[in-house]
Amino acid sequence: MKKKLTRGSAMILSALHKEGVEIVFGFPGGAVLPLYDQLYDDPIKHLLVRHEQAAVHAADGYARVTGKPGVVFATSGPGATNLVTGIANAYMDSVPMVLITGQVAKNFIGTDAFQEADITGITIPVTKHNYLVRDIEDLPAILAEAFYIASTGRRGPVLVDIPKDIFDQEAYFEYNTRCDIPGYKPTYEGHVGQVSRAVKAIRDAKKPVIFGGGGLIRSGASTALRELAEAAQIPVILSLMGLGAYPGDRELFLGMPGMHGSVTANYALTEADLIIATGVRFDDRVTGKLESFARHAKIIHIDIDPAEIGKNVAIDIPIVGDVKMVLEELLRKLRPGDTADWLKQIFAWQKKFPMPLGSGSAGGSLKPQFVIRELSRLSGEDTIVATDVGQHQMWSAQHFIVRDPNTFLTSGGLGTMGYGFPAAIGAKLAAPDKKVICISGDGSFQMNIQELTTAVHNKIDLTIAIINNGFLGMVRQWQDIFYAKRYSYTEMEGNPDFVKVAEAFGAKGLRAASDKEATAAIKEAMQTKGPVLIDFIVDPEENVYPMVAPNHPINEIIVGGDQQ
Repeated sequence: MKKKLTRGSAMILSALHKEGVEIVFGFPGGAVLPLYDQLYDDPIKHLLVRHEQAAVHAADGYARVTGKPGVVFATSGPGATNLVTGIANAYMDSVPMVLITGQVAKNFIGTDAFQEADITGITIPVTKHNYLVRDIEDLPAILAEAFYIASTGRRGPVLVDIPKDIFDQEAYFEYNTRCDIPGYKPTYEGHVGQVSRAVKAIRDAKKPVIFGGGGLIRSGASTALRELAEAAQIPVILSLMGLGAYPGDRELFLGMPGMHGSVTANYALTEADLIIATGVRFDDRVTGKLESFARHAKIIHIDIDPAEIGKNVAIDIPIVGDVKMVLEELLRKLRPGDTADWLKQIFAWQKKFPMPLGSGSAGGSLKPQFVIRELSRLSGEDTIVATDVGQHQMWSAQHFIVRDPNTFLTSGGLGTMGYGFPAAIGAKLAAPDKKVICISGDGSFQMNIQELTTAVHNKIDLTIAIINNGFLGMVRQWQDIFYAKRYSYTEMEGNPDFVKVAEAFGAKGLRAASDKEATAAIKEAMQTKGPVLIDFIVDPEENVYPMVAPNHPINEIIVGGDQQ
């Protein structure tokens, strides 16, 4: 069969079809006009956002729910640089993504041409890999490699920067989704000897805990985790990124650890004699003062990224490999020990130190903990939650019951305000049959408030819950505790009327300032099609507890509330 010459822009869309891409998130501009012209007659759906940062976050949410790389288009210069925060967010949280940016024509590169920016140079620290295409004949192989690198090993974002003239050039198009990249060979199977050592350590342990993170979810290891925990009767602690990897309503689930984790989770990590760490980074918000972290424990660390093992915490049994494959191998060889006495201690801690609930508006102002629990109760089990960053994020992690993987989407490593709303839009497009809730703060929501247009225009059926305390709440909390209540520029004076804003964009707006109003508003939102915004007016000075102060051991806990 005679080969046909193919334009660069057509090559890109052909590659997307071969990779199974159904939707692209983006915003057009001069350098990508040939690509958007090609897209005009293509069946691939394109979601036009109102800011490029929102495109990355929406693609991020889509990728987390589907497990497939999210795809983003943006133009050169400011279009590309507006992606950087979202790329860094995806990189730190190991989210697969392919970003295709336009660049000025090849002969203008390096001349400070109009809307020129060295986006490959800028994003080197926050991409798994990136490319500047200099030859049309290299484009098919680069696109195939981009998808392969993004979706294998420790997943992450890959950027492909394409000069404008290459979109219009022609070459022969051959595409092979199977790539062989010298020097890039992720390890999937755990070392046999190390797995055997882990099996023995589990058998001998008297106080074991499983500490799981986002790697469990990325690898699809939730079933294996549940089987291991319940076969060996080992309690489970999940990081913020790991929530949903083990059902949040099971008896063995101890909650989240660290700065705003449960007392039981922190005590368990402190007293454990064995920690089975699976797909976690031992982030500073989890470990607290490193010298005091898990001093009595032998640590097994399972991770597909060898760079994470031993990076922050000394490891006794390192296992490089895919978390799911390693856990399944552990299960095949498992010989459980006796954890009965340990579980008695665990359950006693749980009874003594329940998560502070907040009193509800019966004691004054509406409490955010009550709002989160009502959202959890009334939304049902088949719900995806996307949060922004701040106090509401921690309350959501503490009080929303997350039962399944890929249903709790949040910015973990980077802590990106403005993430939640676009991510919720991407999540709804990924799972149209599920309920989707964006839980945000009055500060975070204004970071990408313009995406109300995107949600309304595309009839995105979701609920936006704004926990409105009139402050940059988490910053205010630190000022409260560590800076003698000197609230320097954290009060959100001049906030808009969010209900009127929602209505101006064409969405439904509701407000609640009491328990009764909150429950009624949530019920109404759950029964309304299209985007609904609920402005919850909550206690402005409610703090997130429990709390561990920075650089303190995680068992030195400010309990707060009625337990203080």
